[in-house]
Amino acid sequence: MEGLLGGFATVFQPATLMYCFIGVFLGTIVGILPGLGPLTTIALLLPITYKMDVTSAIIMLSGIYYGVAYGGTITSVLMRIPGEASSVVTCLDGYEMARKGRAGAALGIAAIGSFVAGTIGVVAVSYLSPPLSRWVLAFGPAEYAMVMLAGLSLVTYFSSGSRLKALLMAGFGLLLGAVGSDPLAAAPRLTFGIFHLTGGIDLAPLAIGLFGISEVLSMVLRKKEKMQVLAPPSSLLGFMPNREEARRSVGPVARGTVLGFIVGLIPGGGAVLATFLSYAVEKKLSKHPEQFGKGAVEGLAGPESANNSGTAGAFVPLLCMGVPANAITALLLGAFMIHGVAPGPTIMERQPELFWGVIASMYVGNVMLLILNLPLVGLFVKILDVPRAWLAPIILTVCLIGVYSTNSAAMDVLLAVMFGVIGYILRRYGYDLGIVILAYVLGVIFERSVRQALAISDGDLGIFVSSPLTITFAVITAVLVGLAFVPRKRAPGPADAAIAVAEVSQVK
Repeated sequence: MEGLLGGFATVFQPATLMYCFIGVFLGTIVGILPGLGPLTTIALLLPITYKMDVTSAIIMLSGIYYGVAYGGTITSVLMRIPGEASSVVTCLDGYEMARKGRAGAALGIAAIGSFVAGTIGVVAVSYLSPPLSRWVLAFGPAEYAMVMLAGLSLVTYFSSGSRLKALLMAGFGLLLGAVGSDPLAAAPRLTFGIFHLTGGIDLAPLAIGLFGISEVLSMVLRKKEKMQVLAPPSSLLGFMPNREEARRSVGPVARGTVLGFIVGLIPGGGAVLATFLSYAVEKKLSKHPEQFGKGAVEGLAGPESANNSGTAGAFVPLLCMGVPANAITALLLGAFMIHGVAPGPTIMERQPELFWGVIASMYVGNVMLLILNLPLVGLFVKILDVPRAWLAPIILTVCLIGVYSTNSAAMDVLLAVMFGVIGYILRRYGYDLGIVILAYVLGVIFERSVRQALAISDGDLGIFVSSPLTITFAVITAVLVGLAFVPRKRAPGPADAAIAVAEVSQVK
């Protein structure tokens, strides 16, 4: 409690509070704009954070991450267009409730469920992080290397689409992370004689190219779809669910909160998987499963709660172990590293104001989002009226200025454009770009841990299977990589229905 109170003292400083508000506000807008996504936005804002202090930078970027979940709900309910991937399931029953004249109730249930789940998730982060950090202190270089390898394997296993494609993207990310000078011998590798690459590929041009510029290309080449917007309520009372809807929401909110947090802890799990699982669980437990997809309250309340608690859960491995659970937390890890901070078990002792400040900002941010999302929903929907012909060049300009301002190097701009074209091509053929960023960020830590372990063992590879922990992680990695070559066979489920919604809406 002492650390948390210190975190609130940090957050309630005027400048930090302003950055927290900017983060959640931008997150809401990004969630509303179909296709933009938190990855693109965080990548765009990374260069801006270089001149900020690390606490304000991480609080703002984190606000974007959990703010997106709220914004994506608005378009899912009112237009059947998921603003981002974790809101896809919301389209199934949220939109049907809106068509029945219960748009306000659907938005109210989603906002309240998200607030409750997000708050409980942050409480869990507060109490789980200290003991987990103390446990992780027992890890040596070999344990860290195997954790990184197992984490990357989990992400590729849970990736949507082909697992072989996911493995290829993981290899591509590791390859990009190896570009530059050898950390021990200082010899250049994979630089192709280009002096600028001896320092490695910066995160900013890579992330902005893969997500920002490739998104602009997709936006320009995507056909304009006609959107039918259902009118939101004109007063706050219109967002209140009736007694029956509130009663039916209690159980799904509780189950979605617990399930989402647990799934969020797993590398590769995240909010997207949590929402699909929550929807499947609620349909299985329901006495009237035939109502799902036709406006069932449970099909909205459960996944929305899982979405927000899953976001909170993803911060536990990031802050306590320095292991990102998904591509977004990998970018946050990159932001930490840019500021010379290594998140992990020692961050609580060395920089408690940063650790507890980020957690306290999540409490404050959830309250801000609840206040923002209900009364201003009509204003947020108007953002969709911005013509794509204006939006695309604005985003492209911000991308190129952001990349150049990082090092004032024209080569960074060329790299960003190159990665933008590569990202667009990979996206068209169904490759998961998030895995590239995750592998790129983890690759540096993984290489350092492997070399330290081999130096300790005098080159003996047996150190990687010398303890119960390393053996456990090695087995997990081997099983998951082996499963990548086994064809997926599964029955149609809620995920298939959600994907169908996304295809109809022409989101991708």
